[in-house]
Amino acid sequence: MAGIPLYFVDLQDDLDDFGFEDYGPDCESMRITAFLDIPGQDNLTPLARLEKYAFSDNIFNRQIIARGLLDVLRDFSSNEEDFLTVMEIVVRLSEDTEPTVRTELIEQIPQITIFLQESRPHFPRAFSEYLMPILVRYLTDPNNQVRKVSQEALLILLEQDLIDQSDLENKVCPILLDLSAPENDDEYKVEAVNIICKMISMLGKQTVEQMLLPRFCDLCSDSKLFQVRKVCAANFGDVCNAVGQEATEKFLIPKFLELCSDSAWGMRKVCAECFMSVSYTTSSEVRRTKLSPLFITLISDPCRWVRQTAFQSLGPFISTFANPSSAGLYVKEDGTLSIRSPADDANHFYSRISNEKMNTTSTSDMSCNASSNCKVQKCPVECTGETRTIVSLEATLSHCKKAHGSHATDEPRPADLFNSFLYWRSPLPDISEELELLPVEQANADSKRELKAVSVCNTYMASSDIQMVIQSLQGHLDDPDVQAQVQVLSAALRAAELDSDSQDEMPSTQDDSTSPQEEYCPECPAELLSLSQSTGLLYEPQQEDQSTDSLSEDDKAKVQDVVPQPLLDQYLSMTDPVRAQTVDTEITKHCAYSLPGVALTLGRQNWHCLKDTYETLAADVQWKVRRTLAFSIHELAVILGDQLTAADLVPIFNAFLKDLDEVRIGVLKHLYDFLKLLHSDMRREYLYQLQEFLTTDNIRNWRFRYELAEQLILILELYNPKDVYDYLRIIALTLCSDKISEVRWISFKLVVAILHKLYSNGENQLGINFINELILQFRHSSKWVGRQAFAFICQAVVQEECIPADQFASHLLPNLLSLASDPVPNVRVLLAKALKQTLLEKAYFTSLGNPYLDAVEKTVLTMQLDRDQDVRFFSSTEPKRHMTSSPTEQSVD
Repeated sequence: MAGIPLYFVDLQDDLDDFGFEDYGPDCESMRITAFLDIPGQDNLTPLARLEKYAFSDNIFNRQIIARGLLDVLRDFSSNEEDFLTVMEIVVRLSEDTEPTVRTELIEQIPQITIFLQESRPHFPRAFSEYLMPILVRYLTDPNNQVRKVSQEALLILLEQDLIDQSDLENKVCPILLDLSAPENDDEYKVEAVNIICKMISMLGKQTVEQMLLPRFCDLCSDSKLFQVRKVCAANFGDVCNAVGQEATEKFLIPKFLELCSDSAWGMRKVCAECFMSVSYTTSSEVRRTKLSPLFITLISDPCRWVRQTAFQSLGPFISTFANPSSAGLYVKEDGTLSIRSPADDANHFYSRISNEKMNTTSTSDMSCNASSNCKVQKCPVECTGETRTIVSLEATLSHCKKAHGSHATDEPRPADLFNSFLYWRSPLPDISEELELLPVEQANADSKRELKAVSVCNTYMASSDIQMVIQSLQGHLDDPDVQAQVQVLSAALRAAELDSDSQDEMPSTQDDSTSPQEEYCPECPAELLSLSQSTGLLYEPQQEDQSTDSLSEDDKAKVQDVVPQPLLDQYLSMTDPVRAQTVDTEITKHCAYSLPGVALTLGRQNWHCLKDTYETLAADVQWKVRRTLAFSIHELAVILGDQLTAADLVPIFNAFLKDLDEVRIGVLKHLYDFLKLLHSDMRREYLYQLQEFLTTDNIRNWRFRYELAEQLILILELYNPKDVYDYLRIIALTLCSDKISEVRWISFKLVVAILHKLYSNGENQLGINFINELILQFRHSSKWVGRQAFAFICQAVVQEECIPADQFASHLLPNLLSLASDPVPNVRVLLAKALKQTLLEKAYFTSLGNPYLDAVEKTVLTMQLDRDQDVRFFSSTEPKRHMTSSPTEQSVD
């Protein structure tokens, strides 16, 4: 024990009055054990003195003892009996009536626990028997501060995995369940649910399901406290992730549906924030059938703040439908995305379709539930209470099989095979009283081949009935959703007119046996949706002479089977100016931010669904929106592949190159990543534009030029040596003369990389020409910074071995050695470093018989006698020898 008291004021004072009053509460460095060793008149042992001041009438003394418990335990841990005595004192001290003492004590629990963990062989049950009861008791302490600190200590212990599973199940979980009981105090309940939610992600799955999950579900339905439900909603995604898919779908999804329908808008807003994390834990079926319509209700919420949050989460939620393999990509072992070949795409597509059909053939059939209202036994459209669904992928599969020579028949497929290929459309208002669905002839085989990717619904409605509905909605056109419905109805009207014209022109030669006429369920408005899908969205009367062929192209632009259609429609509407007024002024920025994820989800085969939206965002008046796209255009290029990139992204990329610096920097930071995806002929066109990056809106924006130099180092591999010499060499020399030193230093590395490119490809003459330019521009520069740059370039050339040693010795070395007489010490210092730390470390320059060794060593000897101290210092280090030196050489050194 230490014998020097750190807190001693006057040894002659009565020790009964001695305390820590002279030392403030912020004195973190004091060591309590030093005080306990003070020899005094009380003749007490250190342990007795510890007990005396641990229970002193002076509150501050007790606080200091509580704060220094870790040091006390360390000093008494060598003796088991003394250690147990200290632990008993800790237990008694934990019952102190002063809240500040209890707070000081509980703050030390994590550090003490770590110490006990390290000393577990000596005290295996110390934490469980002494400290755990204190921690659990403090969770119910009447003082708010003590409880909060106790909760923080508990979470720290859980994160560090310092609590045994048995203690969690038998001591921690029961007290939390008691605190969160319905009859308990509201304040305790809110605190308990907060701990439970954070603990769930740290505990084992079995413990959570057996002990905490039932209580969590009950708390989600707590009708008394909004705060309790809000905490549950905020942590819902973590809880789902902890319990897994099965428990999530069985227990948590029903509760999540309740929370999303909560009467408090703040609750619904929190649910919108965590929607993506919840979706990740569910199966694709639950995600599509339950979460998708639920999310649509949040997007249509009457509260603007809920709608705003929902739109911000829309892109991330759509990304949970992603399957990189089906999107034309695959994830490599290092976690990066790579392009899948078209052949692999086709094989994967057919295998996925086959697997899905095998898994779903035996599931529920597609018979219409509203049998009393239906005139048919089987309906290709499934009726549900919340949404309507239609078939989309069957025609695509049929067309692909035909294209590959598969045998195709004209017989209608069984209705139950449609079950696994469904996607969502936004439900229309109930117009059953105003419309009569009329049966029509089935579309002919030629129309099916033209529509390829679409399962065309074979109906149309009377034009007069559709016009009547459109007129009834005219008074509500200020609502964006009503506008969308009017557009759909207009498209349906156009389809009905075209179908009517085509039927008048075509003779009816089809047999009923091959083209049966179907009747439709009045409970399903999917016929109207199918018509709108098959004709596009916008109704343009001036294009009345538009052919059915052009309509089929529009069909392709609106069909996809990856994401529920209402989600995609809402996402595409985020660029609507009305959304900025009614939802969020930055809604387009959120749309741009999540677009690569949405594109990855849909896959390159569905890029046509996003192309118009992307072009709209790229032309947005807000530079922040364009900047967001510029930073992610290289990622989108990987997703789309070289052909779509060249056709659709390159024009936008070119526009970004001429945009504001805030936008250009996004393109510049990933310039190499984008250019490497282009074909060599298209890539070569950018050689003429790279120099434009040297010009910025603000000359002080030196980081822009720094980033350019970094990207050029990478870009060198994309071009042949002749192009590098003709174009990139000029940019490199310009950057080497930049006013900012950081830009110059990175540019010197660019110069070295160019030399390596030239010499490694056998273009020695180009390399010599470049070296001569370097000598002229830097070695003979009138500014000392240029001459210093020459020394650094030479040092880097030798270090990286980017050119043959003999080429360096004959073209660069004489000019480098001539810097020994430079009038500026900084130049000579860098020369000394280049010679001693780099050049003389290479075997070529130190080998016997090297004709340049003598000149180098003479230069070094001269610099060792330099008048500048730094030059002498950096030139005096003894170089390594790669061969045995003769006595003569040693004497020269």
